[in-house]
Amino acid sequence: MQRLSLAAILVVACGSMASAADTQTLLAQICNVQKQGVGNVPASRALRELAGQDPNVIPEILEAFEDANPLATNYLRSAVETIADRAITNDKPLPKETLIKFIEDKQNNPQARSLAYDLLQRTDAETAEELVPEFLLDPSAELRRISVAARIADAKKIDPKTSADQAKTVYEEALSGAVDRDQVEEIVGPLKEFGVEVDLQRHFGFLTDWKVVGPFENRGGDGFDVVYPPEKEVDIDAEYPTEYDLNYDQPTVKWQPVSTDDDYGIVDIRKDLTNWKGSCIYAVTEFVSEAPQTVQLRLGTPNAWKLWVNGEELFAREEYHRSTRMDQYLVSADFKAGRNVILLKICQNEQTQDWAQNYQFQIRVSDGAGSAILPSASGK
Repeated sequence: MQRLSLAAILVVACGSMASAADTQTLLAQICNVQKQGVGNVPASRALRELAGQDPNVIPEILEAFEDANPLATNYLRSAVETIADRAITNDKPLPKETLIKFIEDKQNNPQARSLAYDLLQRTDAETAEELVPEFLLDPSAELRRISVAARIADAKKIDPKTSADQAKTVYEEALSGAVDRDQVEEIVGPLKEFGVEVDLQRHFGFLTDWKVVGPFENRGGDGFDVVYPPEKEVDIDAEYPTEYDLNYDQPTVKWQPVSTDDDYGIVDIRKDLTNWKGSCIYAVTEFVSEAPQTVQLRLGTPNAWKLWVNGEELFAREEYHRSTRMDQYLVSADFKAGRNVILLKICQNEQTQDWAQNYQFQIRVSDGAGSAILPSASGK
């Protein structure tokens, strides 16, 4: 057997270290890319170089997803897909065992794990299929959806006439992991036939009980940036003068309770309050958290809006009458243990077209995968 000289060993070792260092340098350049083109030139150059590397570098790229911003994530995804496509075209193996370990570690970035699964599915569909049952409550919404779909398919294969209990059980298992509206609705129908009623508000974690006050002036769109009293202090016992010339028959406006029985938590302001065109309203609710935790507030509305949690403004969007849907906006929020105050400002403009009359919102509380997070039962 031929022995390598010490010098040759050092050359090989140093070459490997240089390759690793180069990869990390390229990943750092990509992760430094920002909006408005900041860092775009070095990131694009790094992407081209990174995409030309060996498939064994894929797990290292996947790990970089953890600290990458959304723009950098797109670059990293492109690099992985380019490397994988080239390897598959040339019949070169991907690092399957490393990919499996990466997928199985639920602490890894959800998007990166989903991408790793896609690669595994392309190269070894049988092994990928074996992992699916473990995804039912996965932190990755994409992997969870695959597992839910598999259980729905299994349930549909069961004859409800001869094995009703078995079919119901499988549908209930599917529902426990379902976070997407289309899949939930596909499950709810059959369960209803088995006599199981699903509380959709609770399943999704919608906030349904609010205190609402308004209207406040927004003619000409000026009210969006006006700091009206509820933004300074939430005092549900307070009354505010109608100096905004929107409520002629009342000298003041005050907070009033509003609740919704809509399955998807839609609060219709036109239904519960006078629908003044060119106005703003404020809605407030409380969420009691058992412990400090980071949650997602998932909002849907066709109106302009601002959102605060415990007095801190988290997000604002001044856009009117775009289409609306469940989970339209995802806002991360840090809840403290105990009582958390959620304040929402919704603004309507003065357009008169039929399609411009919707004045509504829906908010739910979830984890990163979309599973409902419910308030503490103790209410403390």
